[in-house]
Amino acid sequence: MAESDLHRDQRTDLQAGYELSDLRPGYIAFFGIGLSVVLVIAVVIASLIVHYKTVQHARQDTPIPRLAREREATPGTPLQVDAANELRRVRAAEQAVLKSYGWVDKDAGIVRIPVDRAMEILAKKGLPARKQEEKTR
Repeated sequence: MAESDLHRDQRTDLQAGYELSDLRPGYIAFFGIGLSVVLVIAVVIASLIVHYKTVQHARQDTPIPRLAREREATPGTPLQVDAANELRRVRAAEQAVLKSYGWVDKDAGIVRIPVDRAMEILAKKGLPARKQEEKTR
């Protein structure tokens, strides 16, 4: 406290209606400027930390493989537009194979015959002896 504050008259303080020993406006301005500077420094430090961590995280990420980056889109639509017709076409192709003659392995002499014809041949000749023995066991 200042020496002048000690020797003041108490009656004068009561008549003034306010505190005579308030802070000076210069101190309040100095505090406001100091607080602003501290806030600006805190924001700058926080921004630098965020930037550093972002760069550090980017280095740790595994890069995308070259083939994944260069991969082309699948041509056409991968969805079945008309599944019922596709199934009919597949079944018709299977039936055509089952009802036709053709080579399975020409070098080994293995042919493909229609199922109906194979059943007729098997019915006429009967099962080979070895298979009949296996069935009776």
